[in-house]
Amino acid sequence: MDTKEVLTALSAIAQESRLAIFRLLVQVGPDGMAASKIAEQLDIAPSSLSFHLKELAHAKLITARSEGRFIIYSTDVVVMNGLIGYLTENCCGGVPCGAVGGSTTKSS
Repeated sequence: MDTKEVLTALSAIAQESRLAIFRLLVQVGPDGMAASKIAEQLDIAPSSLSFHLKELAHAKLITARSEGRFIIYSTDVVVMNGLIGYLTENCCGGVPCGAVGGSTTKSS
């Protein structure tokens, strides 16, 4: 992923409802979930849900497919893993994370 794609993805999930939608879709896996079930599960009005799904799709974090009269949404695992990879690319100075003893945070 390039920096622009990463910023678009992070902007998309930097909102409470969109983050909740994305996390729900990650949990349900590749089978995805119908928009009506997402709205029901997260108690989001259909008009708001439509807007949030559009933003997540624009960021390429989710995909949509038709199944009969339903639209099923699921996470794009390749994009999700690309985002995680970008964020952790230079993690821990080249040492495998968790291999260094002690905490990496400083206390005040």
